[in-house]
Amino acid sequence: MKLTASQRQKLNQRVRALSDESRTDVAIIRKMFVAFKELSFRHTWINPFIILSVFYISYFGTTESNPIHENLKKLIKPSYHIVGTDQYGKGVNDFYFVAFYALFFTFLREFMMCVILRPLAGMLGVTRPHKVNRFMEQSYAMFYYGLSGPYGLYVMSRMPLWFFETTPLYESYPHKTHDWLFKVYYLGQAAFWVQQSVVLILQLEKPRKDFHELILHHIITIALIWLSYRFHFTWMGLEIYVTMDVSDFFLATSKTLNYLDSILTGPFLIGFVFIWIYLRHYVNLKILWSVLTEFKTVGEWELNWETQQYKCWISQPIVFGLIFALQVLNAYWLFLILRILYRYVVGGVKADERSESEDEDEDEPPQKDKSV
Repeated sequence: MKLTASQRQKLNQRVRALSDESRTDVAIIRKMFVAFKELSFRHTWINPFIILSVFYISYFGTTESNPIHENLKKLIKPSYHIVGTDQYGKGVNDFYFVAFYALFFTFLREFMMCVILRPLAGMLGVTRPHKVNRFMEQSYAMFYYGLSGPYGLYVMSRMPLWFFETTPLYESYPHKTHDWLFKVYYLGQAAFWVQQSVVLILQLEKPRKDFHELILHHIITIALIWLSYRFHFTWMGLEIYVTMDVSDFFLATSKTLNYLDSILTGPFLIGFVFIWIYLRHYVNLKILWSVLTEFKTVGEWELNWETQQYKCWISQPIVFGLIFALQVLNAYWLFLILRILYRYVVGGVKADERSESEDEDEDEPPQKDKSV
């Protein structure tokens, strides 16, 4: 991990403090604190792991009558189960659930980076610091989307939405309750995007050229997640989730293959472009078209706060505007992707258009496919 001058100075201070002789109990305790701080710095998954462990042990180690158990339940399990059914409602406890699992994804990301992916990079011959970091980031993305994509498709397959149908989005609106699988999926996705937003804001990953576009993308995504959940457009949100996750899996896999200089990079890149266009553009434009046509004509059309009916003249332009903004960003990224594809087909260059400028990192010049 590349350190800044300030981080290197603090590291040296901790190392010197640990090497000093301890003559008193206070000095020993202070040294233990410094040692833990250094350990946490080197293994960033430790602190979230400790916090999660305390919560899980406190929850599973107490009975249901214990107030601690009852308070932790809203963090660990979905709330608002409707007795006698398999459905769950919505409420403020869902925010606690999202916050807790955002912490869980923080642990998962850091643990995989430190314990699994960094050693794996060395085993696969990725040694340059910049490429190691990018390999870990994309491998983690590949891992997450490789699970969330099929999960979302499975949830969709159990519903009238299969395969990206739009009319059911409005026929049975509002969708105020969901089964356990749907609710865990939707709120789990929300937790993931909250955690990813923190990563972006704190710049835990080195910013790329499209950093500002990514910020806008995360703002739009968080807005879509919250508004769709609050105003019961979750079936539409599910379809958009799936289009993003499946295409992001192929995007991350394509990049990972590139960092490994794999001979599969080219064929996979070509396949990825078709998948991106189908999911991010064809399907999303299909949903956009349904907002212009079916949104008003299929199902109830009114604003009624008592019955929680929000499919009306106010929500239609908001829904369309947010999805359209997402589509504009996807079109920008499609332009970059097609430029990469063109350069690969014509000249064999497999550089990532979104990577930071070469003057910031000289370790990763554009790669020439020697087979071309």
